[in-house]
Amino acid sequence: MAKILVATEKPFSKVAVDGIRKVTEEAGMELALLEKYTEKAELLQAVADADALIVRSDKVDAEVIAAAPNLKIVVRAGAGYDNLDLEACTRAGVVAMNTPGQNANSVAELVFGLLVMAVRNFYDGTSGTELLGKRLGILAFGNVGRNVARIAKGFGMEVMAYDAFCPAEAIEKAGVKAASCQDELFEQCDVVSLHIPATAETRNSINAALVGKMHKGGILVNTARKEVIDEASLLQLMQERTDLKYIADIKPDMHDEYAKALAGRYFATPKKMGAQTAEANVNAGIAAAHQIVGYLKDGITKFQLNK
Repeated sequence: MAKILVATEKPFSKVAVDGIRKVTEEAGMELALLEKYTEKAELLQAVADADALIVRSDKVDAEVIAAAPNLKIVVRAGAGYDNLDLEACTRAGVVAMNTPGQNANSVAELVFGLLVMAVRNFYDGTSGTELLGKRLGILAFGNVGRNVARIAKGFGMEVMAYDAFCPAEAIEKAGVKAASCQDELFEQCDVVSLHIPATAETRNSINAALVGKMHKGGILVNTARKEVIDEASLLQLMQERTDLKYIADIKPDMHDEYAKALAGRYFATPKKMGAQTAEANVNAGIAAAHQIVGYLKDGITKFQLNK
C-alpha cells in the first residue's frame, strides 16, 4: 500500500485534510500527517517510508529527498514551487509537481483588497482616488493574471498585460491589450501587478529604472515573490518619487527601512497571504491528492515541473 505523507508546518484546514484523506483512501492508499512540526528532523523522520509527499510552503531540499528512499512524487499544494529542489528531485528520480490555478482567484482577490486600500490612502481619513478608468498592467498572464484581469474589468479598469511566454494573440483573445514588452507595460500603466516567478531571469528584475517609468501616482502591487524586487533601488526611487506607492503580499528583506522611509505609501502583509482562504486551502490540497493518485496509478505527469 502506497503511503502519502502530508507534511505541513502550517496545516491545511480540517475540511482540506478530510478531502485529501477521502481521495487517497478511496484509491487504496495510506495517509499520514505531520502537522505543525518545528524541527527539520521531524520531517526527515516522517518521510523515511513515504511514497508520496504533499507540502505547502515547506522546504523539500536535497536532505529531505535523501531521507526518503521510497519517494516517487512530491506535490507543492499551490502555484509557486521555489521551496522544491527540482534538481535534487530529478537526481533521485522523484517527480515534482505544483497545483497551478487552485489558488488563482484567492490571490487575484487579494490584489484588489490591497489595491483599494492603497488608492484610499490606507484609510487614513484623507481623500483618495478610484480605480475606475485607471489602466492596470499585469506582468505574467497565467492563471492568477487572468483572474486579475477578470476582476479589473469589473472595476471598470483598462487592462494591459505582458508575458514573455504567452503570445500577444492569446492575451488579446482574453479581451486584454497586449504590451509589446515589459518596459511598455510600466510606461503605459497607472498600476502594475506582478505575477512572475522567482527565476534566474526575474530575480531583482523589478528595479528603479523600470518602476520609474510609471505614471505619476503609480502603484506597484507584488503578490508574486519578494526576490523579483531590487529592493535597494526601489527604495531609493520611491524616496525620490514621492508620488509612488508599493504594496506587497510578502515583506521585503528591507521591510523596516521601507516602513520608516515610505510611511503612508507602503504596506506589506505580515506573511504571504495570497492563498490564505478556506477555498484555496481546500482546492490546492485536494488537487495535490488527485495528482498523486493519478501519477501512482496511471503515470499522469500533467503538472510535472522537473521534465
